[in-house]
Amino acid sequence: MSATLTERYISATIRSLPAESQEDVRAELAASIADAVEARTEQGEDPEAAEREVLTGLGDPAVLAAGYADRPLHLLGPRYYLTWRRLLILLLWIVPACALVGVGLSQALIGADTGTIIGQAISTALTAAVHVTFWTTLVFVVLERTGADTAETWSVEDLPEPKETGTGRADLIASLVFLGLVLAALGWDRLIGLVRIEDDWLPVLHPGLWPLWTLLLVAIVLAEMVHAIVLHARGRWSTGLAVANTVLALLFAGWALALFANDLLLSPELLQLARTVGDIDAQSMHALGVILVVSILAVAAWDVVDGWLKTLRDRRR
Repeated sequence: MSATLTERYISATIRSLPAESQEDVRAELAASIADAVEARTEQGEDPEAAEREVLTGLGDPAVLAAGYADRPLHLLGPRYYLTWRRLLILLLWIVPACALVGVGLSQALIGADTGTIIGQAISTALTAAVHVTFWTTLVFVVLERTGADTAETWSVEDLPEPKETGTGRADLIASLVFLGLVLAALGWDRLIGLVRIEDDWLPVLHPGLWPLWTLLLVAIVLAEMVHAIVLHARGRWSTGLAVANTVLALLFAGWALALFANDLLLSPELLQLARTVGDIDAQSMHALGVILVVSILAVAAWDVVDGWLKTLRDRRR
């Protein structure tokens, strides 16, 4: 004799439950289903159709069994989700970037070509991002399944302090003073020199930069001053200011890297002095050049990212 739909449903529900609780769940389900079917038949429904409707209403037996066993059917629930999300975002900002810079720098130091440097750096950064996501998620899944009580407990003390938008007067003054010192250093380096060796002053920048390339850098610095003044006047970041900040950062990086690639950035006298007096060999000079390039790119990238993050923050407010 074939089993009824109710018997099949109950068997499918209890088979994944612990043995000691199966009979209790069987009895509870059988009584609940029988009562529901009886209520429908008293209203004139066909018994077979009533049974089908009741079982359909109960849903997937596996889901019902998970409820009896108090077993989560989600990867991460609300208890750990916010902690997982905050930690994952923080790690994805830090680890892949460190991997990208580290591998790119190591490849450059061993003299790899540009394509190899870019390919290896990007590949390693992507691999690092995948590993960070997988292992961080795995840890929280284990915590979710084992019920470890490590979730953050929120209180009113965790409320962040309100942040002012835009820049204050102190920020504006600091920016203008710094940029003014940059202009003064450019003039001093051009007229006298920034490095003093015994009784002689040597310029840091290549003499061939004057006048075109030097004036271009002066124009970039003056534009940065205007940007700081406009930002202070507006009191908040905007998309236009973020775009202008990005353009200025890219202009500076392009200016420096183009000159460096053509051996026109640093003074030949200073480099020769480093080789002779400083006893720096060719390999060390190459390493220092790589570090300089990475530093220029890092400063420009941080300036761009910082501007857009501040823009998003101010738009939310």
